[in-house]
Amino acid sequence: MYAFIWRKLPFGLPGKLAGSVLLAAAAVALLWYVAFPWAEPLLPFDDVQVTQDSGVPGDPGGGDAVTGETPAGDEHDLPYDTDQNNPAPPSPSR
Repeated sequence: MYAFIWRKLPFGLPGKLAGSVLLAAAAVALLWYVAFPWAEPLLPFDDVQVTQDSGVPGDPGGGDAVTGETPAGDEHDLPYDTDQNNPAPPSPSR
């Protein structure tokens, strides 16, 4: 297909290079201004819902919205050791 397009572009090598750039720019513009705006409502990029369920009915955030305090027992237990890959602290001579 590309060889066919290259053969059909006029004006020798300079015309073929300029025509190729124009065809590529036209394809990018068609995608940018027509295809992507059409497809955007179909894609879930703006459907972000981050919540923390505290288990209490009517409390979707898990904390007090007025004081900003988090309930007791809300510490995060990590399933791995956080000190395992940490290097030794630097020596005082450095």
